[in-house]
Amino acid sequence: MNSKVKNTLKKQHYALVGEHSGIQICRWTKKSLRDEGCCYKEKFYGISSHKCCQMTPCFLCQNKCLHCWRAIELDYGKIKKWSEPKKIIDESIFQQRKMLSGFKGSEKTNLKKWREAQNPEQFAISLSGEPTIYPRLGELILELRKRGKTSFLVTNGLLPERIQELMKKKALPTQLYVSLNYPDEKVFRKITKNKARNSWKKLMKTLELIKKLKKKTRTVVRINLIRNLNMQDDMIEDYAKLVEKANPDFIEIKGYMSVGFARQRLGYERMPLHSEIKNFSEKLLKFLKCQEPWAKATKQVRFLSIVKMLISMLKPKGFASILKSEKYKFLDDKKESRVVLLGKSRKDMKINESEI
Repeated sequence: MNSKVKNTLKKQHYALVGEHSGIQICRWTKKSLRDEGCCYKEKFYGISSHKCCQMTPCFLCQNKCLHCWRAIELDYGKIKKWSEPKKIIDESIFQQRKMLSGFKGSEKTNLKKWREAQNPEQFAISLSGEPTIYPRLGELILELRKRGKTSFLVTNGLLPERIQELMKKKALPTQLYVSLNYPDEKVFRKITKNKARNSWKKLMKTLELIKKLKKKTRTVVRINLIRNLNMQDDMIEDYAKLVEKANPDFIEIKGYMSVGFARQRLGYERMPLHSEIKNFSEKLLKFLKCQEPWAKATKQVRFLSIVKMLISMLKPKGFASILKSEKYKFLDDKKESRVVLLGKSRKDMKINESEI
């Protein structure tokens, strides 16, 4: 990474970790320390905002997304040598402590939270770049698990082989996100500027892999909405089909934020209101509710009808709950973050110790 890139990142309040990793203190971590609110991850999943480390093991990315806040126009260079996973974790914690040191002297700071923040329990591997490019990602996640820390991994889905590797090594994160900000390949190309011929196919393969991760890790499809670009009504049915392909535990629907370098590409007028995001979510649910697995199994309709009838005769209430749990529904939202959460069951929202 050259000096120009490093200086740019430092101006954006990143703390660099080695040659290709870094952290940044999330604004919700700062707010939590002052008892001014919390991140939606705390409200939805029970993750303490003040004990979260927002980081990336790799600033490189295959895409140049229009809505990305990072300096995609800059050349991040090539990685000559990859850092050790343990070193990345240790230095990330060190830099986190260093960047939070000034909060101790503020009257607004909750000192109990500040002391707890010195040892983050959650690693959000989603700050910038594409984390799956880091070849030792599995080791990093396993080391976090060994230390009793949760990990949220966000990927663009363009390296399905890395997801397969994590599956094989039993190194899946606590919660795995796939960004799906496009209903089809045309919009994908427009937003990401990715010209690789097989990139859309790779994303589709990742969605199929997500479907196979049931009970192995928590899965999320994240949709970042940009007004007049990827949230038109005629796109919603196609989104529903892609969500069905992945069949995730949760669907996070967020609004684009005009921050950082994104402001140079997309203005504030592209930021959808929370009411628009909720409206999109409600319309998406209508399509998802029409896509029950047995509705398309034409060859098995008669058999399934008989099975459903027999089960309903034996355990009508139990069968009714099974039917209900298969459908996506509104679970929660957070207006300040402009995010809506869809899923199948509210009882599965909070993370328990067995899922670390």
